[in-house]
Amino acid sequence: MPDTDAALLTAQLIRCPSVTPEEGGALVLLENVLSDAGFACKRVDRGGVSNLFARWGDKGHPRTFGFNGHTDVVPVGDAAAWTVDPFGAEIRDGIMFGRGATDMKSGVAAFAAAAVDFVTDTPPDGAVILTITGDEEGDAIDGTTALLDYMDREQEKMSVCLVGEPTCPNEMGDMMKIGRRGSLTAYFTFTGVQGHSAYPHRAKNPLPAMARLMDRMASHVLDEGTAHFDASTLAVVTMDTGNPATNVIPAECRATVNIRFNDAHSGASLTNWMQGLVDAVGADTGVEINMQVKISGESFITPPGPLSDLVAASVKAETGRDPELSTSGGTSDARFVQHHCPVVEFGLVGKTMHKVDENVPVDQIHQLKAIYSRILRDYFG
Repeated sequence: MPDTDAALLTAQLIRCPSVTPEEGGALVLLENVLSDAGFACKRVDRGGVSNLFARWGDKGHPRTFGFNGHTDVVPVGDAAAWTVDPFGAEIRDGIMFGRGATDMKSGVAAFAAAAVDFVTDTPPDGAVILTITGDEEGDAIDGTTALLDYMDREQEKMSVCLVGEPTCPNEMGDMMKIGRRGSLTAYFTFTGVQGHSAYPHRAKNPLPAMARLMDRMASHVLDEGTAHFDASTLAVVTMDTGNPATNVIPAECRATVNIRFNDAHSGASLTNWMQGLVDAVGADTGVEINMQVKISGESFITPPGPLSDLVAASVKAETGRDPELSTSGGTSDARFVQHHCPVVEFGLVGKTMHKVDENVPVDQIHQLKAIYSRILRDYFG
């Protein structure tokens, strides 16, 4: 019976300096491991980003379980602030340190190891697909979306998918994700007429227009929450003039707003709402207001059912905890996968992700592999 060491594989992946968009050797390593286990592997590279598609079993099988994850990591930041080599995978007192230890090389290693052992020891009547990207921490334009585009072209299909992102806030097994909020960012430019502050009637000050619009947006209650989501939130994240002079009315100022929204809204509906406020404030003040909106993802929900029940039961069996079915947090690549097949997320405790001295307890890597292994066994039954 095989026993692919998920902790060893995690350490090997951490030692690959795969800061977005660098591949760093991580996907080469995984391709070798998976190919040796009989997976058909295909590198799907687009826009300078490397991705990996791997399938064991027959193409198009009606029972195909998929895993999704990423090997790219955020930058180290101030390397001098680390107490270990960020790419050293050093273990201290049973804890492995390194960039990506939590987010999410341990998750990728756990599901890769679980998949390799499962298809080797108990080949299922079905197929297993792994989609691993190098562009989750970046713009996410040429990562999982490129893999899904490739799958569409090649008529590859997952029946269900589990994304291995860290999902647990405090204890292993305390939360899984069955959806995510949408996210959009709106960029505003206010253009008036520069002038002397002693003669404001000869200028057109864009600052009051900016303050008025931001106040109206920030004061508005978007909703009170929905069946599976908390209330949507709007945050004013920047208000900038770049004006160092006290006797000059500036010609231009800028502001930025970020909205995390539930399934009561869409990116389009929120854009229309903001445009209405822009038009009203512009008409009241005579200031030209330009708005540019970037929608990072729409909200989505995988209703509780067979997939969430399968994952929750496996988590309960291995940890003793009933995971909360949550839609909290930011966005993930599940927002792309949800257009392809039902998707949920389950992974490690995420307390140290993106931090200095990011780390993961080694025993939790083994526990995560055990959970993924049980999910595969129970899915193919």
